[in-house]
Order: sequence, then C-alpha cells, then structure tokens
Amino acid sequence: MVGQVAAKAVRQPLSRERVLAAAVALADAEGVKALTMRRLAADLGVEAMSLYHHLPAKEALLDGVVETVVAEIGAAAVGGNATNGGDEDWRTRLRRQFLAARQIMLRHPWMPGLLGSRRTIPVGLYAYYDGIVGTLLGAGFSHRLAHRAMHALGSLPLGFAQEIFSPSSAGGSMEDDVAEADLAAMAEALPHLTAMVATEIHDVTDPTLGWCDGQTEFEFTLDLILGGLERLRA
Repeated sequence: MVGQVAAKAVRQPLSRERVLAAAVALADAEGVKALTMRRLAADLGVEAMSLYHHLPAKEALLDGVVETVVAEIGAAAVGGNATNGGDEDWRTRLRRQFLAARQIMLRHPWMPGLLGSRRTIPVGLYAYYDGIVGTLLGAGFSHRLAHRAMHALGSLPLGFAQEIFSPSSAGGSMEDDVAEADLAAMAEALPHLTAMVATEIHDVTDPTLGWCDGQTEFEFTLDLILGGLERLRA
C-alpha cells in the first residue's frame, strides 16, 4: 500500500504535451499503424479514457502528432536563423532550413504520409511558410514571384519530395525494391524507365523517404529550383 502511494506521488502528471510526445515516440518505434489510444495509454501507464481529456478522438491525436513534428521543424528554422544571423544570402538560408527540415523527417519517416492525410493545415505551418515568404521578399522577390516560388518548391520546405503514389493514406510509401521489381517485370514495354532505374540504383548510405526521394535527388531538385529562382529574381 505504501509503495502504491509512493508510485502515485512520483508519477508525472498527464498533459497534452506529454501524451503527444509519447505518441511521436511510439510512431517512431513502430509506425503510425501502432498508434492507438489503447496502446498509447499502456505506454503512459494510464487508462485509455484518461487520454480523451486531452485529445477527444483518434483524429485529434493524429492532428496533434502532426502539429508536434511541425513545431520541431519551426524550431529548427528559428534556431538556425538565430545561429547564422543575417550573414546568409537567401538561397543559403532556405537551403539550410529545408535540409534541417529533412533531417527531422528522416527521424520521423512516417510523417510525410500522415501529413498528407490530414484534412486541415496545421496552424504552425502558416508561420513557417510566412517566414519563407519573408525571406524571399527580403531578397527582392515580388509577391507574384514569391507566390510562384512556393508552388515550385512544393513540399521541399518540409524536407521531403511529395509522392504521387502511396499504398497507404497515412505513413505509407512505395519501397524501392517493390517499384524496381515492377519495372523489371515490364522491362520490354518500358525500356527507357528500366534502363534509368538500372543505372540509378540508390546508394545504401543515401537516406530515403519513400520511393525515389533520396537525399541526393532532394538536394539536386532543391538546388535546381533555387538556382532558377535566382535567375528570375535578377
């Protein structure tokens, strides 16, 4: 009895932040599909019903998880800008910021799929993109060119290249070996794609986020767009 009282006394109070941190950790360890209220409650050592005081439904939990990772991206951008001050040109600043976002996505590889499944835009993204537009305007971009730049960049500011095809609405991604096997089976009908894939086998040391979103391709695309925008700005 005394031990139970002591355990209750030292138990960390349940909060929305603590629940979401545990949810992100669970998704990192076992994937989004493992993220259920019952499993999360077990990890936290509480009853599942107690979670509903902080997150009223599974969708609210998933929205909160997305908000938590988006906040990580925003914090990385702010921290990087504070560290580097105003010495960077606009391309260097955005490139650093987007690569920092990618490192966060690589820590949470389920995030691109989950983000794409949400019905609303996480609030934190508005401030994040506002900062990007501010960087462009500060570099001399017109509002029109800044708008078009955002379209061209797509999901790159969030650290991943958006996939058109994904077998799952949340956390899914096309695996390289599966996609390449499909192409190999159709080699005669798709000679150009097959030859390209055979030539461009991903380096095992190159971190990927889903099908054909390796670090090398990500940086190539990012540099291509930023270089093109610089020419238009001039």
